[in-house]
Amino acid sequence: MFVCPSPAQRWQNFPLATLAGVIEEILPGVFHWTAFRDTIGQDVHSYYVAGPRVAIDPMQPDEPLDQPERILLTNRHHYRDSGRFGCPVLCQRDGLHQFEGGPAVQGFSFGDEVAAGITAERVAVLCPEETAFYIASAGALSFADAIVRDDGGPLRFVSDGLLGDDPEAIKAGLRDSFRALLELDFDSILMAHGTPMVGGGKDALREFAGS
Repeated sequence: MFVCPSPAQRWQNFPLATLAGVIEEILPGVFHWTAFRDTIGQDVHSYYVAGPRVAIDPMQPDEPLDQPERILLTNRHHYRDSGRFGCPVLCQRDGLHQFEGGPAVQGFSFGDEVAAGITAERVAVLCPEETAFYIASAGALSFADAIVRDDGGPLRFVSDGLLGDDPEAIKAGLRDSFRALLELDFDSILMAHGTPMVGGGKDALREFAGS
């Protein structure tokens, strides 16, 4: 019996580029690049979804990028270079206080379809607006700061010093959020801080969440 391969299975054997600013298609219609963010002194990761023409947490790439129609922020801290793209920017409404004096950012609620085929899934806990974007066509979840990954390494939390006064409580709450996300049909994980996990993402998240 023929089994149609998942989007991740069709792309898994392609190595990811390591040069900052290089735009690479890592899943069907999903493009990835890294760029140095001087405010935190390290490379960060950005994504573009071609179908709905959406950029997620974008830094300005070195290569030409199709003009996005909107930008999605996984949390309020990831505005990055969004203002350079000349299109609407959206953040979960609990994070809009960050932008009261500008720049202009529109709000959405958890559960909204924020672009064609992309829904905003609740993570919260780490910050009220912490969002995972579910990209159904690619079978992928895009995360903010709730999970990170060193190059080629396993999923992990950020250091305890970035998790507030009770890091263990935050970790427990995030694991609860991850377990709820396992109901979605995905196999890849896109991270704002870490190499994207193309294929095997759901199993890795299940193990990390302790399910």
